[in-house]
Amino acid sequence: MVLAGGFGTRLRKVIGHRPKPLAIIHGRPFLDLLIDDLIVQKITRIILCVGYLRQQIIAYYRTRSDAEFLFSEEAVPLGTGGAVKAAARLIRTDPVLILNGDSLCRVRFSEFLAFHEAKLADVSMVLADSGGRTDGGAVEVAEDGRILQFLEKSAATTGRTPLINAGIYLMRRSLPLTWEFGTPFSLEQDVFPRAAIDGKCYGFRVNSEVIDIGTPDRYLEAQHKL
Repeated sequence: MVLAGGFGTRLRKVIGHRPKPLAIIHGRPFLDLLIDDLIVQKITRIILCVGYLRQQIIAYYRTRSDAEFLFSEEAVPLGTGGAVKAAARLIRTDPVLILNGDSLCRVRFSEFLAFHEAKLADVSMVLADSGGRTDGGAVEVAEDGRILQFLEKSAATTGRTPLINAGIYLMRRSLPLTWEFGTPFSLEQDVFPRAAIDGKCYGFRVNSEVIDIGTPDRYLEAQHKL
């Protein structure tokens, strides 16, 4: 499942009238880079959660024949958590792999899956070094990989090299059906902190960089890095 329904407000002045996941990187939509990596790693049933300018994404991926694409459409913004819950009816596998549609981090999904299953986790998330970034929350992890807490942005200045959420998750299929939050709601702010308290949220560390296109500056950096 790829979360591709955001407004992309900060990037709009750069990419114009197109949804953020379709921002062009060297002649191709950014979202294609994520999709290609999924397909190479034998993941060929892909649910796209779409909202803002969703018809562009739907029209584009209906033309691809190298995977099965399904669309969960948001008439109103649901947030990342709401998007997953709304698309839960389309999930066939247990667990389900979920990715943010505006960031990329290289992961061997087979190894991530083995980690998730070994931990008997409700949720596992990919963690990466912050690379000096201080504009995002950090994650505190126990020696066994269990996530202890999600730290606010200021925690990045504590002197430790923080680990950040890479926006890639494995989740027990039935979990979204248990969520009772108002709409919209967030995976990062509502769902994951509760899972951490329950002791069923684990972090899978990788040595890959998180590349996102959330701002004009990062979009420009992505053109050089990808």
